[in-house]
Amino acid sequence: MSGEDAGPRIVLASASPRRADILSQLGVAFEVRPAGVDESTKDGEEPGRYVERLARAKASFVAGCESTSAGETGAKGRPLLVIGGDTAVVHCGRILGKPASSEEAVDMLSALAGGSHEVLTAVAVFEADGDRLLAASTTVSSVVRFRAFDRRFAREYVATREPMDKAGAYGVQKLGAAVVERIEGDFYSVMGLPVAALLSLLERLGWRYDFTALVRAQARRSER
Repeated sequence: MSGEDAGPRIVLASASPRRADILSQLGVAFEVRPAGVDESTKDGEEPGRYVERLARAKASFVAGCESTSAGETGAKGRPLLVIGGDTAVVHCGRILGKPASSEEAVDMLSALAGGSHEVLTAVAVFEADGDRLLAASTTVSSVVRFRAFDRRFAREYVATREPMDKAGAYGVQKLGAAVVERIEGDFYSVMGLPVAALLSLLERLGWRYDFTALVRAQARRSER
């Protein structure tokens, strides 16, 4: 996987700015195509199965749409790599999704304060090259421990509006660092896209992260 124009066309099947930030940090050229999939859980579904099912559904949905579009327009040549992801915060066996209100966000943060919880992030990659469609996915588990704090502190954090679009009502990469005591596992997974797992999946599909090609591509772009 590289920034070369002749390399694969990479599409992120997510509207998450955190996942986009991580891919940008890697120097990868990509497009964003959010997937329209139902994110509700199924009866009796385990959290790990839930996040991986959604990551695969998002990647599959966008891969199908993009492949159909390419066929209709006669686009040829570059293979398509679609990356999907999903993250769930799990506390006492219950999935904490994005808060529907400020009060729910305060309740979530208060429940997590002073204790540990699990963050599950799944990543899926779908490759479409002509009539060939390959897929690979995995789920990464990390444990996050929060500092002890009261509801006033939680309300002040929620008032920033940062927690409102995040599973579990917090993010680790910005203001949310003030509620986190430590992380056991993959920081990028907690942020929303496990880099090591993603690169391993790409290698399984035959794509290698290439530093040299990325540097060349960045140099070409700066000359334009």
